[in-house]
Amino acid sequence: MLDPKLLEILACPRCKGAVVPGPEHSHLDCPACRLRYRVEDDIPIMLIEEAEPLTQEGTDGR
Repeated sequence: MLDPKLLEILACPRCKGAVVPGPEHSHLDCPACRLRYRVEDDIPIMLIEEAEPLTQEGTDGR
């Protein structure tokens, strides 16, 4: 699980908006940009080129 203090300071690298952790903190979603950033070994991969687009429902079934 990601540290709550880390979640407070993380922002989407594209729009600088807040990111929302997904279930089990396996990813972080940016609702404004509709992008999903994965989390590997409790380390957020906050690279725009590594982000995945969110589906219409806001989840890809993970």
